[in-house]
Amino acid sequence: MIILGIDPGIAIVGWGVIDYGGIGTKSKVLNYGAITTPSTMKTEDRIYEVHRELTAIIKTYKPEAAAIEELFFNTNQKTGIIVAESRGCILLACRQNNVPIYEYTPLQIKQSVVGYGRADKHQVIEMVTMFLNLQKPPKPDDTADALAAAICHAHTGTSRLAEYYNKPTSMAGKLK
Repeated sequence: MIILGIDPGIAIVGWGVIDYGGIGTKSKVLNYGAITTPSTMKTEDRIYEVHRELTAIIKTYKPEAAAIEELFFNTNQKTGIIVAESRGCILLACRQNNVPIYEYTPLQIKQSVVGYGRADKHQVIEMVTMFLNLQKPPKPDDTADALAAAICHAHTGTSRLAEYYNKPTSMAGKLK
């Protein structure tokens, strides 16, 4: 199963694509990276760029699922709103390309990858590097978060129980 992991943002959208072969197999990284937009661009242009580049990634790797980290922001509401707008275009790109969307909280992702929901960023990066047998930690950190989301889906979203209880949050996989 080809899984696209996405860490939403506006300045940096982390993405990672893994090939998950099933229980008892190692996941293989197909590619990962970051979509970046400069703060000097208009918001609508930044969102367009995220949509355009993510659509190209989807068309290249043809994922069977998208694992997207849910938003969590604490203090800056203006930044949170802009990131939410970018996240909307991420959901749209997946939906337009019939990629089923699965959403995971940061706590769920950390629990799945590290075994502890309050793990710090360095622990997540270390485990992603180990799980995917990477030569060096992925950079920027947002790509490690995206790969962690994909690993989370591989570990939890593809289980027999998940097939029965969890449905994608969009009907993208069911619509033509």
